[in-house]
Amino acid sequence: MPGGVNSPVRAFKSVGGQPIVIDSVKGSHMKDIDGNEYIDYVGSWGPAIIGHADDEVLAALAETMKKGTSFGAPCLLENVLAEMVISVVPSIEMVRFVNSGTEACMGVLRLARAFTGRQKVIKFEGCYHGHADAFLVKAGSGVATLGLPDSPGVPKAATSDTLTSPYNDIATVHSLFEANKGEIAAVILEPVVGNSGFIAPQPDFLNGLRKITKENDALLVFDEVMTGFRIAYGGAQEYFGITPDLTTLGKIIGGGLPVGAYGGRRDIMEMVAPAGPMYQAGTLSGNPLAMTAGIHTLKRLQEPGTYEYLDKITSELTQGILDAGKKTGHAICGGYISGMFGFFFTDGPVYNFEDAKKSDTTKFARFYRGMLEEGVYFAPSQFEAGFTSLAHSSGDIEQTISAAERVLRMYKLMLLALDWESFAGIFLDLVCFSSALVSFVHHPRTCHCL
Repeated sequence: MPGGVNSPVRAFKSVGGQPIVIDSVKGSHMKDIDGNEYIDYVGSWGPAIIGHADDEVLAALAETMKKGTSFGAPCLLENVLAEMVISVVPSIEMVRFVNSGTEACMGVLRLARAFTGRQKVIKFEGCYHGHADAFLVKAGSGVATLGLPDSPGVPKAATSDTLTSPYNDIATVHSLFEANKGEIAAVILEPVVGNSGFIAPQPDFLNGLRKITKENDALLVFDEVMTGFRIAYGGAQEYFGITPDLTTLGKIIGGGLPVGAYGGRRDIMEMVAPAGPMYQAGTLSGNPLAMTAGIHTLKRLQEPGTYEYLDKITSELTQGILDAGKKTGHAICGGYISGMFGFFFTDGPVYNFEDAKKSDTTKFARFYRGMLEEGVYFAPSQFEAGFTSLAHSSGDIEQTISAAERVLRMYKLMLLALDWESFAGIFLDLVCFSSALVSFVHHPRTCHCL
């Protein structure tokens, strides 16, 4: 396997060492094949919002599996999950299930172009929308983590119609629309960035995008693969009160199994085959196992107090890590919304990817390795958001904060020791030089020490 992994960010290239190999997961914890246990804040990159290997989901999957794993034909479960999604995501009147977030974003881009008859699309620097050619321009996630340029193998023609703007910069978006009048099909973005680390939208940024897209007859697309059903039951669009034209979903709606979806206004979605001429298909799309896991996950999220609990523990975790950083003398900033959080080793604030890149990635790598030794598993990249779940306990949070303070304190002491070592070296050099100078003054003909 290239790099020993099947997805780049799983490797430890940016933090050093070899990735741990996981044997099992349960609740908020994971175990590696050597028997070490970790509190997990990756959650399979977001899907495990009710906790890993939930007993009810596993039981439902076992029952469904008795009927088969894939039909390649319509099943009732697709309709059940579709109705659940449509009933709560404000923008979605029709939905198409696929098998990954990348697939969902590929489909929604093709649909936006088909519906508008235009080719150009605006994306934001550091926002990641999967690894389709058109999106690998100033992308986040593993592209940012590994410091890769726009990917080799992507033809120039595939990205020539992709325009980019800094996130939270409405002025640049205005300029792009002015320079490309009548040519822009859509603006696509993560409404809350999770693939450059956690970056929240500034006040009026999303409103500004909604206004400018309407004025220019372009579509607004929210990539809610990460934020959907996580920061609110109806996603970021419910949380911020902004309704896009199209939405992509993934992760949580599959309950830990491979899934993705795109949906939106009926008049746009009716362009999709077989209702319309825009072709998109998938052999395993809407398979009964993924639908079952998604249905039972969403049912759990409907229970009273769910998002209040996620908000509470994520607030405590984020503030605890920030306090630990400041208490031990480190530059650190960060934030959270519901069950999604992040922090950067910089004074901040962080409004976009350029700000995020000012973070001290060397310090993050040291912090990461220290936390791993303490039994805490974060994403092995400064440029990825973290996730909490309903399975995380107050004990998990307290243990994580205590570990963070120990690791950050030890790192600070190490830096002080290195500084003292450098000072001591300079001092000894000065002593030796002074001694040599005295010898030279007294014995200029015989002294060769200078």
